[in-house]
Amino acid sequence: MTEDKPLPYPALPRRLAALVYDILLVLPLIMTCVALVMGVRSLLGLGPADDGTVQLDANLVRVLGFLTTAVFFSGFWLKSGQTLGMQAWRIKLEAFDGSAPTVRQVALRCLGAAVSAGCLGLGYFWCLVDGHHRYWHDYLSGTELRLLPGKKQRVHNAPE
Repeated sequence: MTEDKPLPYPALPRRLAALVYDILLVLPLIMTCVALVMGVRSLLGLGPADDGTVQLDANLVRVLGFLTTAVFFSGFWLKSGQTLGMQAWRIKLEAFDGSAPTVRQVALRCLGAAVSAGCLGLGYFWCLVDGHHRYWHDYLSGTELRLLPGKKQRVHNAPE
């Protein structure tokens, strides 16, 4: 009986490329949410500035941005373990035991990712010194990223 070899960890450049891809997708969603809130506030007559524009509290924009980002990533992770950027770069999120992440794990990962980014990105660069190539929020949530095999590797899986 042969044991399956665990999937390798993706390198930091691949992880960052997937993250940039996803950020380019989530930014328009954040802008849309902020625009909708501004429109509703304007219709309700709440908070127009002296020049007639509607201004939002910076904290409200931050909360909207975090919630939009968290919903975006959580939805993809819970459905398939991959965001669109992760699909493009063949990265998958899974629990330490190889199973699909739970709602609790995904929620902890989102909160932990905000902390990792808030510490000048140190939580992300931790994977460079960690033996398991994990971020801070991987440890917090009990999840990790794995590199999926490419098409060529899936077709030609015979030993070289």
